[in-house]
Amino acid sequence: MIERCEMSGCGLAGIVNRDGKKISGKYIYDSITSMKERGNGMGAGYAAYGIYPDMAEYYAFHVMLDDLDVESEVKAVLNRFFKIVKSEIIPTKSVPSLYKKTKPPVFYRYFVEPKEDAKLPLESEEDMVVRSVMTINDGIEGAYVISSGKNMGAFKGVGHPDEIGDFFEIKEYEGYIWLAHTRFPTNTPGWWGGAHPFTLLDWAIVHNGEITSYGTNKRYVEMFGYKCTLLTDTEVAAYLFDLLFRKHRLPIRAVFMAMAAPFWKDVDYYKEIGMERLFDVAKMIRTVYAPAMLNGPFAMLFAFKDGVIGFNDRIKLRPFVAAINGDTVYMASEESAIRVVCKEPEKVWMPKAGEPVIALLNHCKEEDVCYPAE
Repeated sequence: MIERCEMSGCGLAGIVNRDGKKISGKYIYDSITSMKERGNGMGAGYAAYGIYPDMAEYYAFHVMLDDLDVESEVKAVLNRFFKIVKSEIIPTKSVPSLYKKTKPPVFYRYFVEPKEDAKLPLESEEDMVVRSVMTINDGIEGAYVISSGKNMGAFKGVGHPDEIGDFFEIKEYEGYIWLAHTRFPTNTPGWWGGAHPFTLLDWAIVHNGEITSYGTNKRYVEMFGYKCTLLTDTEVAAYLFDLLFRKHRLPIRAVFMAMAAPFWKDVDYYKEIGMERLFDVAKMIRTVYAPAMLNGPFAMLFAFKDGVIGFNDRIKLRPFVAAINGDTVYMASEESAIRVVCKEPEKVWMPKAGEPVIALLNHCKEEDVCYPAE
């Protein structure tokens, strides 16, 4: 009898300890590999926060190189913007099954300190970092920055989550926030740079679904200097989050109201039931940020140094489950991926369509909003 395995689309997982305590990479590895059947081996990856405590004051650039010959070009660009404090090849391990289907690129990491005289007039330090990332990704063929935040890093490639996890030795790292993804690409190519997570500064995103509004969203972020070069719709979501949250300084809930906007009939309903202020806010966000709305079926996890936020599209066309156990919050495509690392969580729930689950560290504001509304 031939054993069959049903393909189910991408899988995602996230873990955050709200006290900031370190979690072994083994937990996120076990969680995402339990959903191996949701991918097809064309991409997997991890993001971790708190992994470089001795270099936490510096930006950690993880750079993927198709060939070592372009490393000098990358270093030249970095030297224009930063003082390079330390650089090294990211350690990897030989994984025979991975090498049978692909030739892995070389991965470098650079710990860098911004040069004040490299900033443009009125340019913030973060904007300069973004400009340097876009310069490398758009200007150097065969080089791609896969993460650029402080005390965090992304590790990704073409393969199943166990293969990529073993390749980068994920179990050897410890972090207080973890994201992971297994990919089943449908309308974009499966290549090392197209695997998830997608990152910018300390934002990281993993995504299950399809952003059918990609063309509109892409044109919108490009108006603000972002450049989409990684051949996948998910990249634009990372840039949208940076634009709305960091640059436009919208509150977290407003960001997700823009990206997973309520239907106009729901906006009008707020007024009918006397919620005038919510009606005004929702109407303003839907009008001003119309090009930022993500259409299509999706579930997403966003991570940054202060927590993890999970949400899905406004009619919930992709699965998304959350759970809490003590100070640890879990999010995943399937409940089984949570229970494999936390057998008896205190609470498990399926968030409503378009409703974000916001799990912030305990020292941050809105510290209890990761709990579902009563």
